[in-house]
Amino acid sequence: MKRSPMLPIFLIVLVDVLGLTIILPLLPFYSESLGATPFVVGMIVAVYGLCQFIAGPILGQMSDKVGRKKILVFSQIGTCIGFIILAFSNSLFWIFLARIIDGLTAGNISVAQAYISDVTTPENRTKAFGMLGSAFSLGFIIGPALSGLLAKYGPHYPIMLAAFLSFISIMATLTILPNTEILASSEPRNKFAAKNIHKYLNTKEVAPLLLQFFAFIFSFSFFMSGFAMFCGEKFFFEGKHFGAEQVGWIFTFIGCLSLIVQLGLLKRLSDFMGEKKLIFCGFIAMSLGYFFVGEISTLPFLLAALVLNTFGSSVLRPSITSQITKNVPRHQQGAILGVTQSLQSFSQIVAPLIGGYLIGTGHLSAWAWTASFIAFLGIVLMFFQNRTVKNPALTP
Repeated sequence: MKRSPMLPIFLIVLVDVLGLTIILPLLPFYSESLGATPFVVGMIVAVYGLCQFIAGPILGQMSDKVGRKKILVFSQIGTCIGFIILAFSNSLFWIFLARIIDGLTAGNISVAQAYISDVTTPENRTKAFGMLGSAFSLGFIIGPALSGLLAKYGPHYPIMLAAFLSFISIMATLTILPNTEILASSEPRNKFAAKNIHKYLNTKEVAPLLLQFFAFIFSFSFFMSGFAMFCGEKFFFEGKHFGAEQVGWIFTFIGCLSLIVQLGLLKRLSDFMGEKKLIFCGFIAMSLGYFFVGEISTLPFLLAALVLNTFGSSVLRPSITSQITKNVPRHQQGAILGVTQSLQSFSQIVAPLIGGYLIGTGHLSAWAWTASFIAFLGIVLMFFQNRTVKNPALTP
C-alpha cells in the first residue's frame, strides 16, 4: 500500500511552526531588552518580510522546476541558521542579521502548500489545507507555552529550542517525506519572479482572490506583529506589564481556538456553506474581533474578542488558499503560492512599521481599529467580485 504523504508533511509543518511560534511572543521583548523601540521592533519584523518578499516567488518557482523537497530542505536550513544567530545575539545588528537570513530562505510554508496541491485532488484540497491549518494551530498551542515557560530562565533558552526543532524538521524532511513528481510547464517560465505577481493580478480568475487574500493577510500580519507590544502596554499581571510569559499563554489560547475550528468545524462549514460564503463570514468575524480589541481594557473581554478574530483567520486562510489553487493549472501551483507568499511578505514589511509607530506613540485603539478596517475591505472586495462575474456563488 502506498504511504500517504499527508502525515509526513503535517509533522514537518508542525515542527516548523513550533519553532516560529516559540519566537513570536519573545522577539519583541527580547529586542526591547537590547534597546529597540516599538518602531524598531516593527523594523525587525519588516526586514524579515522584505527578504521573504524578494525570495518567496523565486523559491516557489524553483520548487516547480527542481522539486518541492529540495527547496523545502534549503528553506529549513536557513531557518535553523537564523535561529542559532538569534540565540547568541548581543546587539540589534545580530537580530537584524538573523531575521534577514531567515527571510531570504523563508519558503517553508508556501512550498508545503504547493506539495499538498500536488498530492491532493481539488475536491479534497480544502480539507488538506485545513490539516495544514491544524498544524499551525497546534504550533500556536505548544510553541508560545514553551516560550513562556522557558523565557523566565533567559531569552536564549526558548530560541535554542526553536533551533533544535528546526534541525529535527530538516531531518524529517530528508528521511520521511516522499518526493513528488516534477511538473514541467508547457509555458515558458518567467525569468523574474515579479512577473508572476503582475501576471496573476491581471488574470480575472485569480486576481480577485489574491486581493482578498491580501486583505486577510495584511490585517492578520498587522495584528499579530503588534499584539505582544499592545498587551505589554495595556495589560498588567501582578502589578507589572505583560511580558513574554503572559503573552505566550494568550497565544496558546489562540492556538486552542484555532485548532477547534480547523479540526472540528472547517470541513463541516465548508460543506454546508461553500467556500465563498465561509470566506465572507470569516472576514466579518475578523473585522468585528479586531474592532472589539481596540475597545476593551480587561483580560476577559480581550479573550472574548480573540474568539471572534481567531475563528475568522482560521477559516479564511485555508478557504482562500484552496480557491486560489483551484483556479490555476497544476504545474503553476508553486508559482501562484509563491505569489501569495510575496503578498504575505509585503504585508509583513508595511504592517509592522505602521503598527509599531501607532503603538510606540500610544495610539493603541487606533492600532486595533486599523486591523479591523483592513479586514472589512475583504468584504468590500467580495461584493466587487460578485458584480464582475456571472452567477456569483455568494449573495450575502
